Amino acid sequence: MNGDASRERILGRVRRALADVPRQERPGDHPVAREYLRVHEERSPAESVDLLARNLTDYRALVHRVDAPGLPALLARLLHERHAGRVAVPAGLPEAWLASAGVRLLQDSPALTPHELDGVDSVVTGCALAIAETGTVVLDAGPGQGRRALTLVPDHHLCVVRIDDQVVDSVPRALERLTATRPQTWISGPSATSDIELDRVEGVHGPRTLEVVLVAGDPRTG
Repeated sequence: MNGDASRERILGRVRRALADVPRQERPGDHPVAREYLRVHEERSPAESVDLLARNLTDYRALVHRVDAPGLPALLARLLHERHAGRVAVPAGLPEAWLASAGVRLLQDSPALTPHELDGVDSVVTGCALAIAETGTVVLDAGPGQGRRALTLVPDHHLCVVRIDDQVVDSVPRALERLTATRPQTWISGPSATSDIELDRVEGVHGPRTLEVVLVAGDPRTG
């Protein structure tokens, strides 16, 4: 079956399924009851951050904690320890974060090809939010995050999370804050897969090493 025939077959099924739906009806006319738990237990903000750190570590991410004034020095140290000389950064990343890192910065743009991204040593980004219960960092291409290729091609990703306003307890609470039309990347630890023998291989679909920096205070100011 060729592509056109497959497409028509699928669309035909959709049309038949919608045959009894009035033309004037809109999706919002019939709210869906969402009776599932929005969070599995109530926690203090500090407990949520601790849970996020534990779950990230369980997924083999490297987790660091720092206050906002100490962020530039920590990023510089982490990049130095990896001997990172060429670092890709997205538009909107605060310049002060890497001003003292002593590395060559490559500003992301569509002109930066996947081949060129594969040649950088590290990428440093922010995020949209992080989910404590699943140990997940979510990026949505907002300022300081960049396009999806920026965080999937390089082998090392340093991701900064503001614990004061970017940590949520659960997936339902994350979905309430995210915009469905934005391109989202959900990251739970470094990229990994297993073959039929259950041998784990890391770095196949994304960075081999994920480091998450949990920052107290607002590192965008000062």
